[in-house]
Amino acid sequence: MSVTTRAERGARTKLPPEEPAIPQRRGGTAGYWVYLLPGFVLLLVIIVIPLLFNVYLTFTKWRGVRTPEFIGLDNWLKIFTDEKFWTSFTNSIWMVIAMVIVPTILGLVIAALLFDVVGRKFGGKLGSFLRATYYLPQILPIAVAGIVIGWIFRPGPTGAMNQILSTFGLPAFDWLGQMPSALLVLMAVLVWVQLGYPIVVFMAALQRVDPELYEAAELDGANWFQRFGAITLSIIRPEIFVVTLTCTIAALKVFGPVYVITQGGPAGATLVPAYYAYQEFFTKRDIGYGATIATVLTILVVIVSIIFIRVQSSLERKERAGL
Repeated sequence: MSVTTRAERGARTKLPPEEPAIPQRRGGTAGYWVYLLPGFVLLLVIIVIPLLFNVYLTFTKWRGVRTPEFIGLDNWLKIFTDEKFWTSFTNSIWMVIAMVIVPTILGLVIAALLFDVVGRKFGGKLGSFLRATYYLPQILPIAVAGIVIGWIFRPGPTGAMNQILSTFGLPAFDWLGQMPSALLVLMAVLVWVQLGYPIVVFMAALQRVDPELYEAAELDGANWFQRFGAITLSIIRPEIFVVTLTCTIAALKVFGPVYVITQGGPAGATLVPAYYAYQEFFTKRDIGYGATIATVLTILVVIVSIIFIRVQSSLERKERAGL
């Protein structure tokens, strides 16, 4: 029996191939900034420069031609005594109710029902179909929706709602020409348009919920409302914050439905800040004051966003500390 030397064993041993050296990029991370440059240019041209120019216009009197006339803080002082301005912001509370509170609550309940009840009993396809049905108003152009709503609530006897009233022997009603019906119709339209967004977000969030949690709670005797409060709300709380924040910003900036359906009437009862700024810009040609209203609205949106983010971060820290 021959003795194998250490050299012979080393010759027969196959060494692993050496990994190729990764070439080092010269210039550090400067090359990566080239890919961010197009987005930065677009941000600068589309958002930053117009925003700064809008802030500059708040200190001027300008009708869109010639050179803006610098008037200092006159536009800002005018806001404090402008009743229409404060009326528009008061009406924003109704927009928040119609676009944030009602759709979020209904969206939570409907999404939980579609996921926990419809999905389990009738399959996921029916739940997906109903979710898409609820989301349809979101993709419908607001001009088309305005035409349909205008036909339904037309004040004369040719309006759809008034034709329904006539079958019961009731007189025609001017739905969009008086209060509170004009505000109620607008709020109903906003709820109808906005409802699909929270339903889609909440149903997507519920996909990460383990169905066994619902089954275990059901075996323990928990009814649907108990399962909804103990399981659904606690798990999708981050999505609730996202939906509430984005819907609040949309409610503060709402313009299209007001412009198409009521145009701020009757007598400013449905006037909102965005539409009021539009009137000052394009109807009265008081661009400086319109820019001031738009700037105040922007500041309000930023403040609301900061408050929401801080509250969410505080709750997350408390939850981690509790764990």
